[in-house]
Amino acid sequence: MSSDESDEERIHQHFHVAGGLLMEAARIIIHNEIIKSSTKRTKGPHKNRHREEGNDKLVADYFSDNPVYNDNDFSRRFRMSRRLFLRILGDLESEFDFFKQQWDARGVKGFSPIQKWTSAIRQLAYGAAADSTKEYLRMSETTSRECLAVTTSFIFNII
Repeated sequence: MSSDESDEERIHQHFHVAGGLLMEAARIIIHNEIIKSSTKRTKGPHKNRHREEGNDKLVADYFSDNPVYNDNDFSRRFRMSRRLFLRILGDLESEFDFFKQQWDARGVKGFSPIQKWTSAIRQLAYGAAADSTKEYLRMSETTSRECLAVTTSFIFNII
C-alpha cells in the first residue's frame, strides 16, 4: 500500500468517525428539542401571523421566475443549490403528509411546503433558534420545531 493510499484511508476513517459523532450529537439535540416542544402548554389566543404573506415573500425572494436573490445568493443562504433544495422538498412531500399543503380546522390554509422546509434547513444549516422564523416565515416556534423534527426523521431514515 502506498503512502497516498494510506493517507486517503486515514482521512476516510476520520470523516467516518466525525460523521458518526456529528449524527449522534444531532440525534441528542433533536431528541431534546422534541421533548421540550411536546411538553403540554396552555395555548394563548390564536395569532394571525399572515402566513400566506410569508410564503408570498419567500417565493418572490427565491423561487419565482425572476427572484430577488440569484442562484449564488440562494446557495449561500441555504447551503445548497435551488435545484437540490426543490428535489429534497419533493422527496419530503412524497414521504411525509406533514410537508404537503394542508388546511387547519378553521379552513385556513396552512404553511406551504417551502416554508416548512426553509424553516428546517435554516435551523440545520445555521443552528438558528426555532423562534427565529417568526418574522420572515411567519411561523411559530412550535411549528418550526415540528418542521425540524420531521425533517430529521427523514434524514435518519435515509442514512
